[in-house]
Amino acid sequence: MLSPRGVFRYAAHTIRHAPEGGTTYEVFCAAYRCGAESGPQDEQEAAQDWALRHTGRTGHDLFRRVFTDHARVTRTDGPSHDPGRVGPGGGGRP
Repeated sequence: MLSPRGVFRYAAHTIRHAPEGGTTYEVFCAAYRCGAESGPQDEQEAAQDWALRHTGRTGHDLFRRVFTDHARVTRTDGPSHDPGRVGPGGGGRP
């Protein structure tokens, strides 16, 4: 009786910033129990201005900044024999 067998081939991929997706900027007040936030902004300056105004109104001076971008994953030439490797030279799972 024959047993089923399969062959697995892993393809190398790279991940890069996708400029067409843009970047979003947000600022969150980190003062105790404040919870105020700028909301998503298309321009970094708009988020920073919000933080400056918030400090002027409240005296809060600690913020968490978040920059979000979009990335595209593409297959690279040649197979990868290591399922943990992403792209040429690794950079996959820690």
